[in-house]
Amino acid sequence: MKHNLKTWQAWAIFGGSMIIVFFLGICVSALMERRAEVASIYNNRKTPMQGIVARNDLFEDDFPREYETWTQTARTDFKSEFNGSEAVDVLAERPEMVILWAGYAFSKDYSSPRGHMHAIEDVQHTLRTGSPSVTGKEVQPATCWVCKSPDVPRMIQELGVAEFYKNKWSAMGHEIVNPVGCSDCHDSETMNLHISRPALIEAFERQGKDISKATPQEMRSLVCAQCHVEYYFKGDGKYLTFPWDKGLTMEDMEAYYDETKYYDYIHALSKAPILKAQHPDYEIAQMGIHGQRGVSCADCHMPYKSEGGIKFSDHHVQSPLNAIDRTCQVCHRETEETLRNNVYERQRKTNEIRNRLEQELAKAHLEAQFAWNKGVGEEQMQNVLQLIRQAQWRWDFGVASHGASFHAPQEIQRILSHGLDRAQQARLEIYKILALNGFTGEIPLPDISSKEKAQKYIGLDMEAERKAKKEFLETTVPEWLSKAKTAGKLAEI
Repeated sequence: MKHNLKTWQAWAIFGGSMIIVFFLGICVSALMERRAEVASIYNNRKTPMQGIVARNDLFEDDFPREYETWTQTARTDFKSEFNGSEAVDVLAERPEMVILWAGYAFSKDYSSPRGHMHAIEDVQHTLRTGSPSVTGKEVQPATCWVCKSPDVPRMIQELGVAEFYKNKWSAMGHEIVNPVGCSDCHDSETMNLHISRPALIEAFERQGKDISKATPQEMRSLVCAQCHVEYYFKGDGKYLTFPWDKGLTMEDMEAYYDETKYYDYIHALSKAPILKAQHPDYEIAQMGIHGQRGVSCADCHMPYKSEGGIKFSDHHVQSPLNAIDRTCQVCHRETEETLRNNVYERQRKTNEIRNRLEQELAKAHLEAQFAWNKGVGEEQMQNVLQLIRQAQWRWDFGVASHGASFHAPQEIQRILSHGLDRAQQARLEIYKILALNGFTGEIPLPDISSKEKAQKYIGLDMEAERKAKKEFLETTVPEWLSKAKTAGKLAEI
């Protein structure tokens, strides 16, 4: 069948086609101009660089948008239902944690994390790093600086990896002065994403993988995985090591630690050999639906932004809930309120199990202490200690990663539930042992209803700790900063 168009119809189609072609040409032109502008920035930099450039301010002239958004990580004004960008005293909110970490520095001080701009000052101020210049007691190794500054790869290059790790924390204070920034994730010459920390490369190599073959999308998570992972300090040299040799699951890492008979500390009350989880954010994210579908850390925590015709990655690394229109709604069509409540729902359900586990585990530690005081033998307590170790590892693995309840909610609820089961098994075992030894009453438990009461119970002199830290901050830290500025390693502020 033939269809003859009238003349005006043909001209209308022709005119419409020309309009479409015209607008497509404008779009292509704008895109080419945008690409040309971006290329111009990279090819005609005002401050050409090579090697490790630790001072973040030196990148500002060439990358003003990225730099300006990076400075916003200093902000502490975001608050969600459970977390935010302000440091919150978690021990004050959940004093059972003081008991869980009895014998370890976390029982002195544990606050929710702030943004990258605060990385240096927060590790200086925390009571966990002690006050070596005042007390004369050096507790932490230089390895504790690894994730805090681009000065770290500079010092690793200068001293060598193992030699850097062997140093004391305070010995590096005048060198590690610039907070997490540009050279941590970018090659200073090309600005390509790169891995600046050897521990991640070494972990890949032990698994037979070549990290240099990672795709650009994978690199948008792997640069984060340099620090946001589970790790431990291996041997007397405190060599930073990721326990990934058997795999990335909680059970895989537990099997790795068990095989090497590793523990972070012996619990001061229960005498259990405890594993302290760090922050297995990368591992847990890979277990969730977003990680499985190839969504990177940067897709949600550093979403793209357009300004002046330039599209760039927002370097204000923060909670996706503070920019739902550029994070969740890129893929999901629900309202901001619906998406936010979906996150809160997962967090609430996970925290129900978490809270119960913390209570049961604290009681297990206290009741184990009671059993020791009653003269129970070491052989009888072996199974109890193993159950407590397993329960606390599951608790800490699920809690130390602050985004875990959203990144992989089913997996974290499974892990915490198994931890609760083991904590209750440990308590039941203790009562059985005590009964065999002639005690059948209710075990008296101390009042640990506040952080202060719990810290006093485990023998901490917090007034002395705070006094020593205050003196350290007023004397040693200014000396560090003065030396760094004089040497040109830190910008004048």
